[in-house]
Amino acid sequence: MTNVLEYLEHTAAEAPDRIAVTDGEKEYTRARFLDLCRRAGSALAGSVARRRPVIVFMEKGADTLTAFFGIVYAGGFYTLIDPQLPAQRQRQIQDSLHAEVVITDCAHLDQAKELFAECRICEISALHECSEDADALKKIRERHLDTDPLYVNFTSGSTGVPKGVLICHRSVIDFIGFFTKQFGIREDDVIANQAPLDFDVSVKDIYSAMLTGAKLVLVPRPLFTTPAPLLDFLCEHETTVMIWAVSALCLVSAFHGLEYRVPDKVRMVMFSGEVMPLKRLKNWMEHLPDAVFINLYGPTEITCNCTWHQIERDRDYSDGIPIGHSFPNEETFLLDEKDHEITQPGVTGEICVRGTAVGLGYWNMQEQTRERFRDDPRTPEYSSVIYCTGDLGRYNEHGEMMFCGRRDDQVKYMGHRIELAEVELAMNQVPGVERSCCIFDEAKSRLHGFYCGSIDRGELAQTLKEKLPVFMIPGHLHQVESMPVTGRGKIDRKALMQSLSKRR
Repeated sequence: MTNVLEYLEHTAAEAPDRIAVTDGEKEYTRARFLDLCRRAGSALAGSVARRRPVIVFMEKGADTLTAFFGIVYAGGFYTLIDPQLPAQRQRQIQDSLHAEVVITDCAHLDQAKELFAECRICEISALHECSEDADALKKIRERHLDTDPLYVNFTSGSTGVPKGVLICHRSVIDFIGFFTKQFGIREDDVIANQAPLDFDVSVKDIYSAMLTGAKLVLVPRPLFTTPAPLLDFLCEHETTVMIWAVSALCLVSAFHGLEYRVPDKVRMVMFSGEVMPLKRLKNWMEHLPDAVFINLYGPTEITCNCTWHQIERDRDYSDGIPIGHSFPNEETFLLDEKDHEITQPGVTGEICVRGTAVGLGYWNMQEQTRERFRDDPRTPEYSSVIYCTGDLGRYNEHGEMMFCGRRDDQVKYMGHRIELAEVELAMNQVPGVERSCCIFDEAKSRLHGFYCGSIDRGELAQTLKEKLPVFMIPGHLHQVESMPVTGRGKIDRKALMQSLSKRR
């Protein structure tokens, strides 16, 4: 297998009348879904250059996926730009991509035309109405290699410019094959997608469903504001598998959603993105006594995940939940500051990964790619690319890897990786802010923004909404007269955090 489109084609041929995807409003059988993807691909075939990016400017929905796969049929690769992102960030992504084609829907057509005036704008329903050109699609497929890009997801960047992580077909095929087999995802499963489609957690939902023939249910974003309708939705669709970000599971638990209604057909819950609070995990486990719970770990750069740990119900996790052991065909290991491998328990080092699942690098950012995607120092005799995550880990006495935080200013907050430097840059650009500092309180999972200046906190928060995604805006803003500094002249972050307890 060399192309993810073979997933769609195989499952559509096996059971064309079974439901492939639904978003609560639209529902497509496998045959219809494949037909729409091929129609879209045929319509795009003459205008999408091979191995070039195409923007999908749509909300999460079944038609959004037909745009994804239509782009792949046309020989390109896709990136989703959320219409709800600030316009500044949307332009930053396009300024990096230089995409020539944008796919959108009627609801966002005017916005897309204004934002991407230099691009060809395609409306998805018009693409669906085009006739399939089997010959054109065949010629495109014949030139395809499994190392061709499939998608690019943008993450936070320390320079203030989002970083596009480029993943190829082979990486997804390799990982998803092992992932679905490892956890026994089946044709009769119903996978409830929680993650936004520009977040790599969704990759597991989409491609697990396409490979196995499981039904993919895209949970509408508004439902995540109130647990009761969300749980009704999960129950009505008879959800069996949840591959969710920790923050989403915690939302349900924190607002006592499971006391209202339990999605009792769920047999497996996988979580990732942040450290799972034990209190929240126990709440889910109590309400789903027969379900399997899996802790997953891995950054976007290595195609979703590289390690996993199945929760043992009678085990004491007071010292933390392990991120576990590597998936097949991936090696997750630790390096010390001198690039020597750490194998003994209790010693902290940087988590590094090698294997086919490692991504192609960062789009149009060669320096940052060389910094993170580098040769394995353990084998200097030949080139073997590894990804250095910037995360710290150690082995416990059972040989399981434990997550120990970050080695730099990148944090995981609300399921997203955030560069604190990017938040600070945005704050410093606001008129009325003289200096800023952003600190993440890992124990309480809170993002604090400290600043000196004349602007009040409410106005600052409102201005930041125009510059940053919601998940990057500090939930707690603090105005200070001056920034404490260390002996070396750097902002004393510890003193800032200590000042909070004195205020209380």
